[in-house]
Amino acid sequence: MNTPPRPPLKSITHTPPRPRPAEPAAPRPVVGEPKGAARKGARTAPSPDPHAGDGRYPVAWLHIMAPRGATPTVTSKCLCGWDRSAVGQRRVLALIEAHTAHRATCPLRATQEGTEAA
Repeated sequence: MNTPPRPPLKSITHTPPRPRPAEPAAPRPVVGEPKGAARKGARTAPSPDPHAGDGRYPVAWLHIMAPRGATPTVTSKCLCGWDRSAVGQRRVLALIEAHTAHRATCPLRATQEGTEAA
């Protein structure tokens, strides 16, 4: 008795003996703009910059890291050169107060607020 031949597996596909040359892509259908529209100028008026500022910019930063169950840290920086950091709850709270006090005495903020008032 002979055993019947095994059916081919589904995952094996026929592989050609040589690679075929690439075929050029079919042209895409043109929809929308008439031919040569880019040469006629802008389609719409330019919109205003959504990120345009109102003249204000950041001067001082206070970065607080207080993960649950870990020691808190804080960094206070200002463009005038103020650069402080603290580790531990007591020192962090003291630096937050010092940062708030620096906002009132910073020469960069004083000139910025003076120009706004004038």
